[in-house]
Amino acid sequence: MKHRTILFICTGNTCRSPMAEAAMRAELKKKKIRWYRVQSAGLKAEDGHAMSANSMQALSEAKIPFAPDFHSKRLTREMIEEAYMVVCMTESLREALKEYANVTSFYALCGKEIPDPFGQGIDVYRVTLRAIRECLPRVIQVCCPPVED
Repeated sequence: MKHRTILFICTGNTCRSPMAEAAMRAELKKKKIRWYRVQSAGLKAEDGHAMSANSMQALSEAKIPFAPDFHSKRLTREMIEEAYMVVCMTESLREALKEYANVTSFYALCGKEIPDPFGQGIDVYRVTLRAIRECLPRVIQVCCPPVED
């Protein structure tokens, strides 16, 4: 069976969406949910940037594995069209992609936006990761229905 892709979107793909990608992978593994791939991209990202140091630190402190060689990717039409579900960090990002039926947001799913921590201290990144993790049960419920083997 082909894996379904869950795609997290933020602006630059160096802070929020890489944290969401790593946290979602860990949660799916913990729950033994298969048949889903998790990726991330940025609406205005430049390809090839590393994940922010504060994002890596917040993930490490939470004992969430992540790819140390992560590199940012700019969102493409093909990525959206190939994804089973696209989850944006904010409503403004979702609005920018409203032409696609498979696009939603943390706000639409969980009633909260995930603000951009870029350029702020580690405490803000910890709060951001906590907010993402609090929303993941609902994201999984909506985006990852059981798939027949």
